[in-house]
Amino acid sequence: MQCQTVLPGTECTFWAKAGCTFEGHSCQVVVADCEGCERIVDGTIGKVCSAYPSPQKKWAGGLCNFATHRKVEIKIVDTKINPLKASKKASAKKK
Repeated sequence: MQCQTVLPGTECTFWAKAGCTFEGHSCQVVVADCEGCERIVDGTIGKVCSAYPSPQKKWAGGLCNFATHRKVEIKIVDTKINPLKASKKASAKKK
């Protein structure tokens, strides 16, 4: 259904026939960690997130999974394999 309060005319998963079903009955403004994200839109109450109604709760557990301005660094650890031990393990599995 379409939002009627904060972002009129946009699709909202929290909007029902009785109104906004999100706690507080409205989206909340973005926090400082959200600055620079592509999902920020201007609503009737100020800047709000278009993906989630409570940005403060998303950032409480660490990095917001909707954030477009911050990336998670993946560390790849190269392990050294002894070729002699690897060949022995491979031949032992064949038996």
